[in-house]
Amino acid sequence: MNPSLDKLGAVDTTAAHAERETVIPLLEEQFSVAKRVVETARVRVSRVTHDHQQLVDELLNHEKVEVEHVPVDRPIEAMPSIRQEGDVTIIPVVEEVLKVERCLVLKEEVHIRRIKTTERHQEQVTLRKQEVLVSRTPIEHSEVPD
Repeated sequence: MNPSLDKLGAVDTTAAHAERETVIPLLEEQFSVAKRVVETARVRVSRVTHDHQQLVDELLNHEKVEVEHVPVDRPIEAMPSIRQEGDVTIIPVVEEVLKVERCLVLKEEVHIRRIKTTERHQEQVTLRKQEVLVSRTPIEHSEVPD
C-alpha cells in the first residue's frame, strides 16, 4: 500500500484510512554571526633627524689679575691691615728687623688690580631636530577570505 497525500502535502500513514492522521513537517530557520579581522591598510612610521647650523653670538667676560710689588722700606709702629684703594687691593708685607731696638719695617706692598674685559665670541654649532613621518598604504583585497 502506498501512503496517499492529501491537499496539504501530509502523508496518510494509516492503511485503512479510517482514522485520518495528518503529519505536518516543522521547519526552523537558523543563522549564525561570525567576525573576522580584515587588514585594510598598513602604516609605516619613521623618524627623521635634520641638522642645521646656527650661529652662536655671545659676549664672554674675562677677568685677569695684575700683581705689582711696590717697595716701601719704612719703619711702622703696628701691623697694617689689608686695604682697598679704588679697584686695587693692597696687602702689606712686613719683616722684623733686629736693631738695638726692635721695630716693624714695611718692606713692600702688593698691589692687586682686577681688569675686566669683554670680547665677542662667535662659533658655528650643529643642532639636531627630529620629526616623525607617517605614511598609510591601503591593501587591495581582490579575493575576500572566509
